[in-house]
Amino acid sequence: MSAFDSVLVETSDRELVLTRIFDAPRKLVYKVWTQPKHVAQWWGPKDFTNPVCEIDLRVGGEYRLTMRSPDGNDYPVKGVFLEVIENEKIVRTDLMDEHPIEWMEALNKELGNEQASPNYVETVTFEDYENKTKVTIHSRFQSNAVRDAFRNMGMVEGWTESLVRFEAELSKAVKNIL
Repeated sequence: MSAFDSVLVETSDRELVLTRIFDAPRKLVYKVWTQPKHVAQWWGPKDFTNPVCEIDLRVGGEYRLTMRSPDGNDYPVKGVFLEVIENEKIVRTDLMDEHPIEWMEALNKELGNEQASPNYVETVTFEDYENKTKVTIHSRFQSNAVRDAFRNMGMVEGWTESLVRFEAELSKAVKNIL
């Protein structure tokens, strides 16, 4: 694996930050990141599907995704776009309220006595980097305990697998424009 294939993971106060470099122009990376026909192909961990993928990419617009695990469990995610700067930045809420009760119970177990929301704000930036595109995902949680609970429950691994799938979808998109 080259340095460009790996995901850099950092934590800061209430944040989990993942960064990866993609060998494609920023405009194409943004397109594959935001268009439902592409997002449905790459969102979620390996072997997950997305039977629901709706995106209204504008400030105040909503999105809804349903990740389906290989064993048939659905993990709905929805939210609202707070900021959209084409080819540069997307800020949105990620609402997990409709996740299965078993997932919520596992999160509560990780949190211990802390009562906290599983919802968070995600900021994704797209930057030119040595003729490639650097994508940085900032997930900002209600507390460090929530951040740590998400990390312990596999958020980094899930995003890493999603970004591998994103790379594959991006490669298909590059071939289609050549």
